[in-house]
Amino acid sequence: MITREEISLIGKFNKPHGINGEISATINAPLDVKEDCSCIVCDIDGIYVPFFINEVRRKSQDNLLITVDGINNEQEAMTLVNRDIYALSRDYNAAITNEDELPVNFFTNFKTVINSDYKGSIIDIDDSTANVLFVISLDNGHQVLIPAVDNFIRDIDIDNKIIEFNVPHDLLDL
Repeated sequence: MITREEISLIGKFNKPHGINGEISATINAPLDVKEDCSCIVCDIDGIYVPFFINEVRRKSQDNLLITVDGINNEQEAMTLVNRDIYALSRDYNAAITNEDELPVNFFTNFKTVINSDYKGSIIDIDDSTANVLFVISLDNGHQVLIPAVDNFIRDIDIDNKIIEFNVPHDLLDL
């Protein structure tokens, strides 16, 4: 059984394309879905269900047309419309560690240690301005925003999903 901790969000299904079960998808991750993913995963009624990819055609930079096992017509494809697409984290991590830079949304749900004092987890990424921020929920119930810049990151443990930050204490008081 696949659990939430074993998957990473990579995109969303859009709408069926044609009558043979092909469906358009927006992928927001630096990976080749066909080559890098052993399967894609969707939440179907609270259960993470794997779908094995048959074919992928590129429609644009971020849009793909995907055909998966078990989806053979337009009506079956409709069951996936607007569903989030996940990759197994082991596949995703292997694909992106080959990249020079990890996308900031990769770190959502990572545990955090800030200045060796505060513990929490990254619950969101605020990219509404030019300064991208990690939104961190601390174990003490407070929330802090930390700029997503290399200067504040002391260490990243991808395997255990932990980021250690070293930030000015004044920044935590904002």
